[in-house]
Amino acid sequence: IGLQSIQTANTADEPPRAPLPQTSRAGKTPLFNAVIRCSVCYYKYAIPVPQGYVVTNPGDAEAVVSSIGAPSVLKSQILAGGRGKGKMSSDGKGGIRIVATPEQAFQHASRMLGHYLTTQQTPPSGLLVTKLYIYKAVDVEQEFYLSLTFDRERYSPVILISDQGGVNIESNQDKLHKFWFNLSQGITAETMAEIQKQLCFKDEEMPTIESIIRQMIKLFKERDAILLELNPLVRTPEGNFVCLDAKFDFDNAAQFRQPEIFSKEEHIPGFEDEYEAQKHGLVYIRLKGHIGNIVNGAGLAMATNDLINLHGGKCANFLDIGGKATTETLLKAFEILNQDQQVRGIFINIFGGIVRCDMIAESIIQAASALGGFRVPVVVRLQGTNCDAAMKMLSASEMDISTETDFEKAAKRIIGLTWS
Repeated sequence: IGLQSIQTANTADEPPRAPLPQTSRAGKTPLFNAVIRCSVCYYKYAIPVPQGYVVTNPGDAEAVVSSIGAPSVLKSQILAGGRGKGKMSSDGKGGIRIVATPEQAFQHASRMLGHYLTTQQTPPSGLLVTKLYIYKAVDVEQEFYLSLTFDRERYSPVILISDQGGVNIESNQDKLHKFWFNLSQGITAETMAEIQKQLCFKDEEMPTIESIIRQMIKLFKERDAILLELNPLVRTPEGNFVCLDAKFDFDNAAQFRQPEIFSKEEHIPGFEDEYEAQKHGLVYIRLKGHIGNIVNGAGLAMATNDLINLHGGKCANFLDIGGKATTETLLKAFEILNQDQQVRGIFINIFGGIVRCDMIAESIIQAASALGGFRVPVVVRLQGTNCDAAMKMLSASEMDISTETDFEKAAKRIIGLTWS
């Protein structure tokens, strides 16, 4: 909660050059050649990536490979990792493929576009592939893993490097080298020397490695990143280093000062209600139970879920309306829960600290009026500032709801109503 993950797969947002068809334009993408391709993006961070194109139909895939030459790589564009080891619903093969001819590009694109790709990071049904990123295959001498993130135990940013990059990085954790540094000071010559020693980079390779690391640190600081991951970063037989895939995570709290980044966000299909809630300042996570919760504060929301589960109920969601609950936010919360057909009852659990309980009660009444009442039983538990006045308001409203001041009794009440 509170972190925005935007995964990259080397998509491009520049228009294709002739003779490629204009329909191959990437349009609005979440991923960042827009961040890491310095020649076409908003910010200039010189991290080398291969020239590529985004296509949305097999004909354009054939045209791209005809232009850039073969062998070429076709990468499914979904917001999940593990694509190479995943399975397409069409033929059971992976979501990253190498083709030797334009005709093969057409054939494989036909089996990828419009079909579902299932990986370890997707829902069981997979994610629909609507775009492919295509680039000329790169000769690889060695794959590396390079990332920059925060070590919360040491309160320090850390560089993670391994000479065992690619799809098997998770099974090679013992090969991962960690280098902590001061974000204000940046990377020092001593740290770079230690990186060279641990990873056995040649002297002539270090200027490129140092440049990539320094650019990553610059991007990390300037763009409020919490994770920059290049995997694999490959060394070619010519001694060049190229990033073939990347994942960047940015702090969700930085949206107000990073509009260029967050404007490129794409959403995973099937989670529209969660994105809609986010627009209205609500923290909403769908669960698999049948009791919908509306709570203020993440701690109280977790305690509510725990207590309901303790007494045999199952929660349909985690929904935190925060400390600035208004009629509008409550109305949106009710709308989201009303649309969830698995919800058989709603538990409103509010502690009136920052917000007054009487204001919450008034908002509940107005939201119920706007919705034409509730389709499921509702239990309201209010405690805190003006809670007595709030309870009187709810009773006087003659709405078909149950009120309770005791937390445990309220939880048991909503469980009983949803069982009946």
